[in-house]
Amino acid sequence: MSRIYLGVDGGQSGTTALIGDESGLVLGMGRSGPCNHVKGPGGREKFVNALGGSVREALGAAGLDESTRHFASACMGFSGGPADKQALIEEMFSFEALKVTTDAMIALSGAAAGEPGIITIAGTGSIAYGRNAAGRTARAGGWGYIFGDEGGGFDITRQALRAILRHEEGWGPATTLRESLLETAGAADANDLLHRFYTTAYPRPVIAGYSKLVDKAARQGDAVAREILHHCAQQLAAITAAVRRQVFADGEPAPVSHIGGVFKSEFVLERFRTLVELEEGNHVRKPLYGPGAGALIEAYRLANRHTGLRAVPEEKG
Repeated sequence: MSRIYLGVDGGQSGTTALIGDESGLVLGMGRSGPCNHVKGPGGREKFVNALGGSVREALGAAGLDESTRHFASACMGFSGGPADKQALIEEMFSFEALKVTTDAMIALSGAAAGEPGIITIAGTGSIAYGRNAAGRTARAGGWGYIFGDEGGGFDITRQALRAILRHEEGWGPATTLRESLLETAGAADANDLLHRFYTTAYPRPVIAGYSKLVDKAARQGDAVAREILHHCAQQLAAITAAVRRQVFADGEPAPVSHIGGVFKSEFVLERFRTLVELEEGNHVRKPLYGPGAGALIEAYRLANRHTGLRAVPEEKG
């Protein structure tokens, strides 16, 4: 059997695995559940099932033996970083070369097809990551929902709830966000909703999902919702600018890509694009490939096979 290469994107919404041959042809893709955490109750089993399931499905789609455990080279990027995952991965598979890294790194590699650039991610949380032609990298953001993640979905929902609380306390303007959030959650008032959000029934991704209601209110003309989204875009542009200053010279061309559910909001995307492109050299564009393809590109790079990808499938979150 010819040598095969593996790229894996393991995130909060799901796990994607891509198998490629020595020429850069993508042979198969597999999808499974989220595998971003190992620690905690059931975390190890969940990780093994998600990673193993996605790889088996990719092997099957490639027409290869689904019990295959050896790869010439592999790169795997995970939400939450590589800590506590590599040893477990090496129990599951064998490699001539293995790189375990962050989801931001593979997202950039996919978005820029392995070339220099910047990626700004805004899903539940947020982070910006960049790499220049010399291979120097930098990041900004991604410090979690308590100390960071500005402009992410959780932060947008938090800002919406704060706006509702301010209005109920008499020191903030009225907003239609109150009715939409309370109705969706079945809560009696903002205080009730706040206490629900503190329970395990509302994990962070679920709370972040309420950010869609903010976008809907903004499209319907709610001034408070629009201000929240404009501030979100400013925060995302700020971390993008911070990364650029670290790895690109003034005026140097730098493609900037964006991924994550927050960017589905036209209010966020257009404001972000306008602010980012105010800086000379920046050009905002859609990602060329998804993070799974980015991981596969890095697997080839790790093996010193600098080949372009062919027959790249569309990745869906």
